[in-house]
Amino acid sequence: MSFAQRPPVSRAPHSFVRTLCILRWVAIAGQAAAILVASKFLDVSLPMLPLWGGVLALVLFNLIATALPQRSEELAPGVAFMHLMADMLALTWMVAWSGGIDNPFGMMFLVLTALGALALPRFWALLAALASVAGYGVSALLGQPLVSPHDQHTLVPWGMAVTFLISVAIVCSFLTRLAAGLRSRERELAALRERFTRNEGIVALATHAASMAHELNTPLATMTLLADEIAEQVGTGQPPDDQMRQDVRTLGELLALCRERIRNLAVPSQVDLVRVVGQWTLVRPAVELKRTGELPPTLRVEPAIAHLLQALLNNAADAGEEAGDPRVELHLSYQDGVLRGEVRDHGAGMDPERPLLPASGLFHSGKPQGLGVGLALSHATVEQWGGEMTLTAGQGGGTRIRFTLPLHKQSGVAS
Repeated sequence: MSFAQRPPVSRAPHSFVRTLCILRWVAIAGQAAAILVASKFLDVSLPMLPLWGGVLALVLFNLIATALPQRSEELAPGVAFMHLMADMLALTWMVAWSGGIDNPFGMMFLVLTALGALALPRFWALLAALASVAGYGVSALLGQPLVSPHDQHTLVPWGMAVTFLISVAIVCSFLTRLAAGLRSRERELAALRERFTRNEGIVALATHAASMAHELNTPLATMTLLADEIAEQVGTGQPPDDQMRQDVRTLGELLALCRERIRNLAVPSQVDLVRVVGQWTLVRPAVELKRTGELPPTLRVEPAIAHLLQALLNNAADAGEEAGDPRVELHLSYQDGVLRGEVRDHGAGMDPERPLLPASGLFHSGKPQGLGVGLALSHATVEQWGGEMTLTAGQGGGTRIRFTLPLHKQSGVAS
């Protein structure tokens, strides 16, 4: 994986180290208080130099650790694990010099293990658990027995009680911060999901509008041509003949088609593909369409799929007209929730120098008068529906485009 593709490191270890630094100050204060109480009030004979040395070393480490995370925006889990290991090493040292396995503060290894399990990934949490077991074992094997005029059975219950209270305070504090962080993350995720849903709807509406604009371009061009012919004939003063009447009827049908497209843009509704093909033949009367395959009479699809089909048919018709052979072959079939289609033109064929399926970027067309959005929108629609589209050279010339669209999740589809 290249550096540019490296995923961002989670900020969770950064927060964990910051929490450890806060808890470490509490542990340092507790250790110092325990040493003073045991030596001054309970007359317990303790090795003061090693114990105070351990407290001083932990103070120095926490001073450095408190400053270092502020210099970095990212922190790896391994660094957080090393901070936890420093606490375990310090606890092993302190427990070994103050009674070993008889020291009730040895139970603090469980607290460190719990913190690691809650905040670190599984691998590092397992390593922390093993280190905790090893630290407890070392402190038990090398532990120095306590020497006190008081009965050990009296000291241990008090030590267990203090350990319990400290454990409750630490675990409660850490879990409270963790729960607050989780709630904050859930709120952020909910906001992101809402934003994503809104943006997805906006993108879908924009795609629908762009497809509709692309579709309206063809009937408007035909209407302009018919209007020019009618105006030219009217300008000559000739009475209307059958051809003019037919052109007027066609012009009216095209106007009705444009109005229907505008209404569908405002309120999208499912459409009949057979009717879509019939409307397309009205828009492109000069193109010879040969259709094969059958569709269920009750099949209704989303407008985006109708846009896809019309864009492919228009591209095929344009390619055929440019080559002087305006023939288009269309095959449509529906089975097991999957719509399969194939559009074949008799144009110049595929250009190996130019990609036909743009992965990014619109408004790139090989046609002089093209808008450059037809094939790009078709490709985007197929990807959006989780389908596939392939382009191959047609036998004897031209291009063959095949597509498959899974419609089983689409509401309103019947077979």
